[in-house]
Amino acid sequence: MIKLHHLENSRSQRILWLLEELSVEYEIVHYKRDPKTMLAPASLRAIHPLGKSPVITDGDRVVAESGAIIEYLIDRYGQGRLRPASGTPELDDYRYWLHFAEGTLMPYLVMKLVFTKVETGPMPFFIRPIARRISKEVGKRFIDPNLHQIMQYLEAYLSKHTWFAGDTVTGADVQMSFAMEALVSRAAQIQPYPNIRGYVQRMRALPAYQRALEQGGPLVLL
Repeated sequence: MIKLHHLENSRSQRILWLLEELSVEYEIVHYKRDPKTMLAPASLRAIHPLGKSPVITDGDRVVAESGAIIEYLIDRYGQGRLRPASGTPELDDYRYWLHFAEGTLMPYLVMKLVFTKVETGPMPFFIRPIARRISKEVGKRFIDPNLHQIMQYLEAYLSKHTWFAGDTVTGADVQMSFAMEALVSRAAQIQPYPNIRGYVQRMRALPAYQRALEQGGPLVLL
């Protein structure tokens, strides 16, 4: 049986969504974050040396990294579902967005989170003004302009597409889901982008997505 080693409030939520879409039998092994560091527990390293989530076990196989897990599960259990047909433009889109999520969008969202923590987190009083000034400048000159450009790109794409790789949900949407939730959560500029908001609302309304939240718990982004 497939086991999903599920860390709360993490990218493994999207793998839960995929498992529900595939209607395959699976088991969840739940892990809690350290309340102080918010890091994954050391026990995850017993499954994979890096101790990260998501990671699945399927018999003797251990598969880590969201994109690799999505491709593995769809190839093995999809029976033609959740992946566009070979040789179609939709398959090209599928591959693109499967890599875009972690290769382009998430790095800026992670930087946004880290530098926001620098601005608001505790630190020695004599360092605080310098650290916060640097953080604000990095956000203003680098992170926010890049996020704005990405959001304009996504908004334009979603003005013409219901889903990221065709007219139905695919693994590309599964991969993009965490990044899109994080985008709505962390980017204050999201209000002018109705197509991005509309996509996230459509995603959240899907029965399999809702079942995944019931299984894994509410997704609270850090």
